[in-house]
Amino acid sequence: MIDKTAIIVGGGPAGAACAWRLKKAGVDALILDKKTFPRLKLCAGWVTPKVFNLLGLHPKRYPHSIIAFDRLVCYFRGVRVPVRTRQYSIRRYEFDAWLLERSGAPMDQHRVGSIRKENRHHIIDDRYRAKYLVGAGGTHCPVYRHLFSRISPRPETSRIATVETELRYDYIDSNCYLWFFEDGLPGYAWYVPKGNGYLNIGIGGKQTAIKKQGRTINEYWRRFEQKLAAAGLVIDREFDAKGHIYYIRHRTPRLQTDNAYLTGDAAGLATVDMGEGIGPAIRSGLRAADAIIHKRPYRMPQGAGYSWPGIIGSGITAFFNPK
Repeated sequence: MIDKTAIIVGGGPAGAACAWRLKKAGVDALILDKKTFPRLKLCAGWVTPKVFNLLGLHPKRYPHSIIAFDRLVCYFRGVRVPVRTRQYSIRRYEFDAWLLERSGAPMDQHRVGSIRKENRHHIIDDRYRAKYLVGAGGTHCPVYRHLFSRISPRPETSRIATVETELRYDYIDSNCYLWFFEDGLPGYAWYVPKGNGYLNIGIGGKQTAIKKQGRTINEYWRRFEQKLAAAGLVIDREFDAKGHIYYIRHRTPRLQTDNAYLTGDAAGLATVDMGEGIGPAIRSGLRAADAIIHKRPYRMPQGAGYSWPGIIGSGITAFFNPK
């Protein structure tokens, strides 16, 4: 049996941030993940200035590919609205592996099967034992499934269906585009250039609302492909797009039960307005670690459920601090 003070299930941004904070406090923590890193992770890779502040790092010191955006080209029901801001795009393939290495915590490649309680400790597959358990394994996290699914079910109205792909593409237009509510989509589509010649494009919307329309997310995706071609943004390419689901934040998610904690997409913490997941993942991972270190309740502030205040606020900051 491998004994640790804390075990974190999932090595993505939430798990790596939690491990980083625990490691700095001298807590003996181990990360378990079913995959090795680096690994492909489809994601728009949207990173806000606050994320870098939480990590105690200036964006210019991030050691991998990164693009800074000083404006977003947004379309609201077809109306073009440029938004001044300061945001960044990264590749999760690089970012997640870097966060994990930076945490300094050991990681075992292990697919979690069973979780049970024994004398206030969590036993995983009769192989690992820990006093504290952190679920950071994304939407299908086994910690959520075993310990939280009954006491904190996710509302169906919070489920987001997405289709996206990331590809090498010699893009000419380096702007970041966002299309909101076009063609009746209860969500938005995106075109996000990334460093080293990569591009992420995708579409997402509330699954229950799409079903009520009698449509599917794949129908919207096909329209989006046509839109990209008509605009000259991506032409003469066949997309290997993949679909997945996740949950935006609802009003009262249960984040802790005894000495088990949920973070990031495992808890359904993506922002309500933009579905941004990286910021809430890192913030929740750090807060879970602080709860363990200081033996205090674990909560997420209500204001953390929205992205637009930070987008507008970073634009004001960029205006007064152009460098």
